[in-house]
Amino acid sequence: MMFVLHPGVSEKKINEFTQKFEKMGFTPMISSGTERTVVGLVGNTKILDVDDIVENNDIVSYGKRITEPYKLASRAFHPDDTMVMVGEKIVGNKIAGNQTVGNNKGGNKIVGNQIFGEGIFQVISGPCSVESEDQIIKVARAVKLSGATLLRGGAYKPRSSPYSFQGLEMDGLKLLSIAKQETGLPIVSELTNISQLDDFEDVDVIQIGARNMQNYDLLKEIGKIKKPILLKRGLCNTIEEFLMSAEYIMAGGNENVILCERGMRTIETMTRNTLDISAVPLLKKISHLPIIIDPSHAAGIRSLVAPLSKAAIAAGADGLMIETHNDPANALCDGAQSLDLAQFDNLMFEVKRRVEFEGKILGT
Repeated sequence: MMFVLHPGVSEKKINEFTQKFEKMGFTPMISSGTERTVVGLVGNTKILDVDDIVENNDIVSYGKRITEPYKLASRAFHPDDTMVMVGEKIVGNKIAGNQTVGNNKGGNKIVGNQIFGEGIFQVISGPCSVESEDQIIKVARAVKLSGATLLRGGAYKPRSSPYSFQGLEMDGLKLLSIAKQETGLPIVSELTNISQLDDFEDVDVIQIGARNMQNYDLLKEIGKIKKPILLKRGLCNTIEEFLMSAEYIMAGGNENVILCERGMRTIETMTRNTLDISAVPLLKKISHLPIIIDPSHAAGIRSLVAPLSKAAIAAGADGLMIETHNDPANALCDGAQSLDLAQFDNLMFEVKRRVEFEGKILGT
């Protein structure tokens, strides 16, 4: 259930309004848009009469029930696009800082490293796995020079085979931190178990991989932190299930969720997975969360990464996540789908052109 308040309602009156429902056992969620404030109620709202609440509260313009099971991730509750800040928060009343948002109607000051959301396009790049200091530093410097805005690297690797390389674990995270200090790129790495969380203090964006998309205990725990979460769609999950996983994180209090479409397992055997490009405009329609595409895992074939990346930009994605390695032929993980440094540089030339054509800003 959600209520749209009249413009200009004071914070005091909003607090008085929400406290009534807190005493009744509901969890009020406040979304402040560019023009109006929306109050959503989480709980068994069947006992509430929408019309009665509207009539008896002069600060309420109108109310309605949200029929989708994903309440907080729904655009019905949060009409404006969510801007996920990697670093600081959006504050103030003027556009300033090192990033500006194309559709920044609120005229906010932007402070921090990178922003995910409408008007900004981010490119996350790096190796599937961190293998050595020399490797990650070399890749980090190269992808930044080509235009990547964040560095990815796997330290903890959930693999189908127990005999495959499982990652350098904590040592891998330390090497990512060194690469971050060398290049200034924010880092993205996958968390596979909540026991690892303390090790991720220097990681800027925590990735929840496809295999953990429905690990609800893990989702609940990361909902308690405020760090941005990159949530990958499961191998065989529907869009509704995808959003319900995001809902678990948001219901815990962490609204900094970035969705990632990475392809699904279908009857097709010529590619590793099948990229659901239609997920981008559909998610844009029904959810306010930013959505990026991982073309590397979607195809599993190096030659398909560039065309799928271009399709993602045209479909309206907010970014890309591309596996890049300095020596793909000898990579310890997913070398067949990784671009080499020259291939990534060539792709970024095309990405920059197409992002500009779509009227977006490439993060810097």
